Amino acid sequence: MPGVNYFKPRAVPVALLEEVTLSVEELEALRLAHKEGLYQLQAAERMGVSRATFGRVLDSAHRKVTLALVDGCALRIEGGSFCMTGPERCVHCPLRGDGGSGEAPLCEECPARAAKTPQ
Repeated sequence: MPGVNYFKPRAVPVALLEEVTLSVEELEALRLAHKEGLYQLQAAERMGVSRATFGRVLDSAHRKVTLALVDGCALRIEGGSFCMTGPERCVHCPLRGDGGSGEAPLCEECPARAAKTPQ
């Protein structure tokens, strides 16, 4: 899950903004295509969808982010139809977490873990 799920233009009250909702799978499509630099076929395989479906999800994400940037809308990231796999993510930094304990996981390198550990 994304660590941050809301973006808005600076110095504009939320009450005055239109909101655009980006689904979690749309965010993942953007991440795979543009942050990871994967081709659509590779990214589609990682998401477990067809290349055509990945292309549609990516196009929808591009349109929503463009609308938010050009028209100055708030951007909320939530919802969609997806299944999480793999280890949980650290809730305090972008590194992978330990997972599994029922408590919010902290990865080994996380500065928040050092703050919780008695000296």
